[in-house]
Amino acid sequence: MSQAAIAFLKNQYVERDGQETQFFAGVWGIFGHGNVAGIGQALRQQTGFPYYLCRNEQAMTHTAAAYAKLKNRLQTFICTTSIGPGATNMVTGAACATINRLPLLLLPGDIFAKRGVGPVLQQLESEFTQDIGVNDVFKPVSRYWDRINRADQLPHALLEAMRVLTSPAQTGTVTLAMPQDVQTEAFDYPAALFEKRVWTIPRALADRHLLARAAEWIRAAKAPLIVAGGGVHYSEANHALARFAAQTGIPVCESQAGKGALPFDHPQQLGAVGVTGTPGANIIARAADVVIGIGTRYSDFTTASKTAFQNPDVRFINLNVCELDSYKHSAIPLTGDARIGLEELAAAVGDYRVAPAYTAAICQHRAAWETEVDRLYGLTSEKGIVQSELVGALDRFLQPRDVILNAAGSLPGDLHKLWRTRDPKGYHMEYGYSTMGYEIAGGIGAKMADPTREVYVLVGDGSYQMMCSEIATSIQENVKLNIIIMDNHGFSSIGGLSKAVGCEGFGTDYKIRQNGELKGDYVPVDFTANAASWGANAVRVHNRKEFEAALIRQRADARTSVIVAEVEKEIRVPGYESWWDVAIAEVSEMEAVKSARTKYEEEVKRERLFL
Repeated sequence: MSQAAIAFLKNQYVERDGQETQFFAGVWGIFGHGNVAGIGQALRQQTGFPYYLCRNEQAMTHTAAAYAKLKNRLQTFICTTSIGPGATNMVTGAACATINRLPLLLLPGDIFAKRGVGPVLQQLESEFTQDIGVNDVFKPVSRYWDRINRADQLPHALLEAMRVLTSPAQTGTVTLAMPQDVQTEAFDYPAALFEKRVWTIPRALADRHLLARAAEWIRAAKAPLIVAGGGVHYSEANHALARFAAQTGIPVCESQAGKGALPFDHPQQLGAVGVTGTPGANIIARAADVVIGIGTRYSDFTTASKTAFQNPDVRFINLNVCELDSYKHSAIPLTGDARIGLEELAAAVGDYRVAPAYTAAICQHRAAWETEVDRLYGLTSEKGIVQSELVGALDRFLQPRDVILNAAGSLPGDLHKLWRTRDPKGYHMEYGYSTMGYEIAGGIGAKMADPTREVYVLVGDGSYQMMCSEIATSIQENVKLNIIIMDNHGFSSIGGLSKAVGCEGFGTDYKIRQNGELKGDYVPVDFTANAASWGANAVRVHNRKEFEAALIRQRADARTSVIVAEVEKEIRVPGYESWWDVAIAEVSEMEAVKSARTKYEEEVKRERLFL
């Protein structure tokens, strides 16, 4: 059965716009008793289908997801593990891929289907049923889930798995739980199962009547705004968006997933929107009368917890391949492909263009923001490198096709606002799940997806300690990464949020316990020694001059290298014209919490329900 599964998966292809691609680039895995004799043996005898060994099961799922992201979901990896802890280590990565709408196939080993030898090592027993195991935890985070209890069930499961994985609207994690005994059973599979199969990725057309109505709304709009999401990238609609914006003069703002939809210097580009948005984008959003969402799911960061759009008469048009997203905010649901939809909208709105005064306002916001970015890039401190100063040094140093990659902490917000994107794939942020530990593993996937690009992995000291072992994987696979660790001795992002909600940064500093509390000296972690122990070149820097010199040496390195930057903890990039709903204790004995609650009760009144 496992031999049949690998033979089938190796021969799956996708086609879009006449271009054909092998869908699976190989298999990542760690072997244990639940998969070594089945999937492991099948991979050993299969030729031309590479196997990659990682250090952590969660990490390999991030590598696969990052690879699929850079490949615009047209190619991905398979991930296999043993049963029990090996399998459940992938749950976080499964959720991450599904939330980010990225294809990921998991083949975790499972308990014996025959049951006679149970309970086997790592088996979860239940007194209520024998038809449950730890792999059932994948059900809520998978787009498709199945357990192959009989060898003859495999063809049906594989075809359904491919249907979901290649769907523009429904893709995400697919989990096929593989009982270890069934993996090794023989069955007379039809030869047709192993023939080359090509899955067409369609470009669905939006409803004709709804498209005409959307064009009417746009032509009547005085202050329209486009919100560009990740769907712009996945449908390769960047050029169509640029043409539509230039034709109509409608300004464009971007979600985290949509950043880079337009280059930073496009005349209609207002940059980030929402909680981590620019002042211009959020001011324009507040007054917009028609909001055109392109490939966005309207997360709370994008909508500033439903406070971003305050025009009492605001209306929404959503162009999205996923019906769930196209209907959000009671919009005209243009359920279809972003690229084709934009091209059709451009034709339908004809010679419509926003008023000159609106264009002038956009230009003013853009100019003011560039001045503010330069100010933030120029900040300095004697206590270490200011985070925005570090971002500025990178912005000046990186080439247009280089990839900057991050996932968690305060840096996603800073990069969303500040980073001047020049290439659609130059900005790689995992912020659908904001997964600590994604960074280095994701960097491997991004570099493997396009080896011609330099990949710069930015990671906080907290995230680094969660998944630093994947440096060894990058050395093993000759995947060169440029890793930059920002050492601020704690969870700085949540520390700042803790202070904002009146909790004084409680539990967010890496300090040694003293007199019963975590208030002693900082834990003396030597990140350079740690990185070197995994095989990387490593250096610590304390100021911008040292950092810029280290970047030059790092780029010349032939293997993964690490720069550890001592980062000033308290100087932050401010928020602009926005708010995020983080619920604050209604009753407290702490005065700071009471004060924060008072402010919260005023802000939450601005949240809207769009009906």
